[in-house]
Amino acid sequence: MKRLPLLLLPLTLLLLLIFWPRAGITNSGQASVEWISAEQAGISEQFTRAYEPTELTFPEDLGPHSDYQTEWWYYTGNLETEAGRAFGYQLTFFRRALATPESSASQTAADTSDWRTNQIYFAHFTLSDIANQKFYPHERFSRASAKLSGAQAVPYRVWLEDWSAEEIQPGQVHLVADAGDVALDLMLNETLPPVLQGDRGYSIKGPEPGNASSYYSIVQQQTAGTVSMGDRTYTVSGLTWKDHEYSTSALSPGTVGWDWFSLQLDNGGALMLYGLRQEDGTIADISSGTYVNPQGQVQHLSLADWQINVLDTWHSPISQADYPAQWHIAVPQLGLALDGQSLIPNQELNISTTYWEGAVAFDGVLDNQPIAAKGYVEMTGYADSLDSLL
Repeated sequence: MKRLPLLLLPLTLLLLLIFWPRAGITNSGQASVEWISAEQAGISEQFTRAYEPTELTFPEDLGPHSDYQTEWWYYTGNLETEAGRAFGYQLTFFRRALATPESSASQTAADTSDWRTNQIYFAHFTLSDIANQKFYPHERFSRASAKLSGAQAVPYRVWLEDWSAEEIQPGQVHLVADAGDVALDLMLNETLPPVLQGDRGYSIKGPEPGNASSYYSIVQQQTAGTVSMGDRTYTVSGLTWKDHEYSTSALSPGTVGWDWFSLQLDNGGALMLYGLRQEDGTIADISSGTYVNPQGQVQHLSLADWQINVLDTWHSPISQADYPAQWHIAVPQLGLALDGQSLIPNQELNISTTYWEGAVAFDGVLDNQPIAAKGYVEMTGYADSLDSLL
């Protein structure tokens, strides 16, 4: 469910106002300029929308879907050194279309340029140093021209300049990101097949027709490599969760944000839950989740199947937002009860959009047996109501 296009809208508008004319810009600056209005840069009826489940096929659907307006490839992971020093990381690549493929194809030969683009790419890279309680957030922007950024399915690759996720062989992906003060170089190995979220990958975002996405996850990816801070490099291993989602949708009126949980259980299973928060404090009925057992079998969960209670909060001195920082999760039909907390209270990204996303840890019981989990939580709409950005 997570990472709705509305989160990306302020970034897109900013870039449009500064850099991008309607059909893109050229290296010479001589192309005709017709600036995209805020209305044109919003949700466009010209883009494809998800109205019902469609068959997802792999490896084809690993790559981009340019007929949809917004897309992201999201990697989050929990890592440790051999001595037990813990880190968390996020590396995300976003694609935002300025025009449909059909309108792009209508450009005349005189308008073409190696620097022209109809796709914006941007990326978020964070590293959480749990031992020192330090959080390092970074953001980059680029365009899908002159090979500066882009995505492809076969062989799978997503990149923004020298930050990348690249297939080495089927089921194995190499992640690389270097922001100067922090860096990572990780190899991910798939252990379970892709998890189709929602109804066969059709994830509803609101009651409006077409307000939905195609969404799958790859969980329990065995991960090994290095993370670096300053002049220190640490050899690490752990687990990575990947989300890939594409849509032409937005938050429904009255929805202010969402809370998203991705937890990797130490029995080899996984749990995803998301709640869309309403202005009146309730959670929208379309909120849902997914449980994956250690064998990869998937059980979808409706809002009635689970509860999340906030036990404590953290106040941001920068945004002045109050974020949940400790939770109790219950899924009675699974016999699952978990208590957990953020591993660093301050994992707020104060970049072009303010939101909280960070490493968490939980302990509890599953079917009367002890269980532990590590993962990531994303929380939006606490600093600013996202529907106010429309």
